Formats: sequence, C-alpha cells, structure tokens
Amino acid sequence: MMIMNEKIKAAEVELTGLDGESLGVVSRDEALAMAKKLKVDLVCTSLMSSPPPCRLIGRGAAKEAQQKEKRAAGGGAPAKVKELRLTPHIEEHDYETKQRQAEKLLASGHAVQLVVKTGSAKESAAAKALLERLLKDLAPAGSRESGIQVSGKGAQVKVNPQ
Repeated sequence: MMIMNEKIKAAEVELTGLDGESLGVVSRDEALAMAKKLKVDLVCTSLMSSPPPCRLIGRGAAKEAQQKEKRAAGGGAPAKVKELRLTPHIEEHDYETKQRQAEKLLASGHAVQLVVKTGSAKESAAAKALLERLLKDLAPAGSRESGIQVSGKGAQVKVNPQ
C-alpha cells in the first residue's frame, strides 16, 4: 500500500529528493509545496518510523510502479481464460478474424482457450492441424500451456500470454 500526496497525515516527514539526495526533516506542508512546484508526487515509503520517510517521485511513476508490483504479486496468473471456438473447415477471412481476437486477448493479459468442435472423429485431424497453424501464428503473442488435446468431438489447447 502506497500513501501519496495529501493522504500523508504526519506533521513532519523525512524527505528524499528526485535524485535520491536527502533533504532532511521538513513539515508535510513544505514537502507538498515542493512536490507541487516541481510537478511531482510525494510518496510515503514506510509508516514504521517517525517521522515517516517520503520521496519526491515523477508524476505518475509511483502509481505505475504500484500497478507493476500488483501485477507481479498476482503470481503471474492471467486475469481470465477466454474461449474462442472454431470449426475445422474455417474460411481464411474468419481464421484471420479469430487470430486477431486471440492476439488482442493475449495482449491484454488473458489466457485463451482455443476450441475446435468437430462433427465426427474423422475431422479431428483437420482440427489438430488448424490448432497447430493457429499456435504458430500466435507464437509472438503467447505460448501454449500444454499439448493439443484431441477428443472424439474436437480438439483444444490453452495459450497463455507472453
């Protein structure tokens, strides 16, 4: 949890400048005025000491670092698994549309479950070939989690974002 700007309640803070230089203990108001003048954020790095240590950080950089930290703490698990369904005898234009959809989902951090439904077991070879082609085309955006699973009525594979 990061406390920024006006949310800092301490009367005095131990201030660190933009380049990491120590600016000593200053009042909260003085630190906020300095942050406003330099067009940066005042960020409290710890509440465990008195006065709390605070830093001047480029505007938006602190929030970006907090979001990055949150994503890293998520254990790398994708937000959601989205399913895309195809048929083994898909038209080229429809194939390209599904490929773009999959790339967009992978780019936004979602895992994609590619499912090819077949009418008979005879079409499963075509379904597997289609998934292999799609996996090759999606290689820059994501990597498959496991091998292609072929069953009597279709084939499927899960692709995780890079």
